[in-house]
Amino acid sequence: MKLIVGLGNPGKQYEETRHNVGFKVVDRLSTELQISLDKTKFNGIYGVGHSAGEKVLLLKPLTYMNLSGECLRPLMDYYDIDLEDVIVIYDDLDLPVGKIRLRTKGSAGGHNGIKSIIQHVGTQEFKRIRIGVDRPKNGMKITDYVLGRFTEEEKENVDESIILSAKACEKWLTSEFLQVMNEFNAK
Repeated sequence: MKLIVGLGNPGKQYEETRHNVGFKVVDRLSTELQISLDKTKFNGIYGVGHSAGEKVLLLKPLTYMNLSGECLRPLMDYYDIDLEDVIVIYDDLDLPVGKIRLRTKGSAGGHNGIKSIIQHVGTQEFKRIRIGVDRPKNGMKITDYVLGRFTEEEKENVDESIILSAKACEKWLTSEFLQVMNEFNAK
């Protein structure tokens, strides 16, 4: 079973924010793979289905970003999912808007959702897709920035990064992650 986790914050007020690009990828995959997000457990909303001969679980933690690991770890244990079969998708301030980067490991880089996951899974070695949201300009606080919405000019690039991230996840269902990483990091 493969587990695809998109990070974000629950609630209408956060739906279109920079911090919720991970949720957007899972929503897109839900539609593309026809896997309904219709189950709730361990403070997350998720769906289970099949694609490309693989059992797939799509997850959106509802713990709020900073506590994402509190949802992920119990769900992994409940479904007996190995960390090597997990990919986490989240926003990244160190990439330009619309750019994606796939990695097999790394530090939290100041991202509190990733810090929580590292704390709960006990390692920095897990697959991830980082989606660029850029850094705030004009001295804006990072919290205000990531909880803000994309500008009209940014939306096209963001939409493209969400599509690319979903395609990378779909490719991972049938290919080795290093192959997927090489292909999508080159785009």
